[in-house]
Amino acid sequence: MKKIAAIALLACGVVFAQAQDSSTVAGKWKIHSSIAGNESDSACTFTQVSNDVSGSCTRGDGTVKITGKVDGKKVTWSYDIDYNGSTLTMKYDGTLDSGKITGDVTVVQYGAGGDFTAILEK
Repeated sequence: MKKIAAIALLACGVVFAQAQDSSTVAGKWKIHSSIAGNESDSACTFTQVSNDVSGSCTRGDGTVKITGKVDGKKVTWSYDIDYNGSTLTMKYDGTLDSGKITGDVTVVQYGAGGDFTAILEK
């Protein structure tokens, strides 16, 4: 009987640890990107419901709406910008680690890419 209780207690501990590890990106983020030698900064506010991410990013040229997903530590989001009368899609693919997201950013229509770092504001 003690063995069954110990196994049940261990199983509950594993479930609790997994619940504590659930990834959330909700909050305000400062993002620095470098694409083909062009540096840029933006301030984003992410809202998360289940695995869906939404929100907005304010850039030098205005505010855009974002959509994305969280899958464990993997975070993706994208938004459209107007560039000289054309719509460009910015796509971010990153990894969440202790209040920081790092990864790759791509301008989809041009295939141009670079990297980014996002820091959660406290």
